[in-house]
Amino acid sequence: MNMLVERRWKRDIDWALIGAVLALALLSLLTIASATQALSSGDFSFVQRQALFVGLGIVAAAVAVTVDYSDLLKFSRFIYVGNLCLLASVLAWGRSSLGAQRWLELGPIALQPSELSKIGVVITLAAALVRREEEEKGWMTIVSGMLHVAPLTILVLKQPDLGTSLVFLAIAFGMFFVAGVPTRHLVLSLGLGLGGAVGATVAHFRWGLPLPLKDYQLKRLLVFVNPGLDPLGAGYHIRQSMIAVGSGKLFGKGLFAGTQNQLRFLPFRHTDFIFSVVGEELGFAGSMVVLLLFAFIIWRGLRIAAAARDAFGALIAAGVVSMLAFNILVNVGMTVGVMPVTGIPLPFMSYGGSSLLTNMVGVGLMLNVHLRRHRILF
Repeated sequence: MNMLVERRWKRDIDWALIGAVLALALLSLLTIASATQALSSGDFSFVQRQALFVGLGIVAAAVAVTVDYSDLLKFSRFIYVGNLCLLASVLAWGRSSLGAQRWLELGPIALQPSELSKIGVVITLAAALVRREEEEKGWMTIVSGMLHVAPLTILVLKQPDLGTSLVFLAIAFGMFFVAGVPTRHLVLSLGLGLGGAVGATVAHFRWGLPLPLKDYQLKRLLVFVNPGLDPLGAGYHIRQSMIAVGSGKLFGKGLFAGTQNQLRFLPFRHTDFIFSVVGEELGFAGSMVVLLLFAFIIWRGLRIAAAARDAFGALIAAGVVSMLAFNILVNVGMTVGVMPVTGIPLPFMSYGGSSLLTNMVGVGLMLNVHLRRHRILF
């Protein structure tokens, strides 16, 4: 029996998906080494910590693969309550940094629960949608799903963390689509939401309407609309990022040779703006390799969702794909000036343990769904 199970694992596991993820993680270590060599005085401490989290992420993904995903349906309500408590604990005992209270300190390790909560949203929303499977999909599905996500979104906005709250919404809409909600309902909902957000922002500046955003977040939105506004303040990040990406040209300046990076003009170059380092030092060619690896991961995820043995598995895979795709779209768009700066990290590439662990567990869940696409016993 054990030999049979081992053969099925070797045959059914998606080795191509694993290879693409590991390739990005290894490229990340090289890019972080280049981005932080001045910060760490040449001791590569950032790389060592990221490598540790890569190892922990592989272990976490392996655990996520070994537990049958269908068992998560039974515990979804406990996961939801745990997610709420985890996010609430940040507001009570979290550590503040750069004007935000997003981290919990566990000894020498600082975890960002808003990152980890994304997996909780995927699992619990998938369970909630499956429980409504017999109902006709329409406006009530969207309303009930948004009510499911709303308490988590509010807790994250209070940190404040606008980027993660937008990821929650992206996860929800991706899962609504796979659940069978008509496209016209989703498009109209997105249009109403976007129109409401724009209207509220205009009303804020004209009549002082309160918004759940900090001043620096509003300034980032203004800079996105008018890139020339405040080039040495709120617009500095995006300006330096666009200079870095543009100066890389076709093949880049070479690792450890980017001027915007090495001379510290580029801010947050090992975290939010790591793709800018790729663009400057590896050029258009290196950037395309990274984007093709991301595209391959998204494609494999969509195939896994389509081949899942049940609706719960399909929704889990769709939620993870939505999470990854939105993060990639916003982060890369941010670095080249077509998206506002929101602080969303680049999956598998940006420095940070919580983000990496979250994405690795997400990949583990997709592998889990793929591995059990046939009804076999373990």
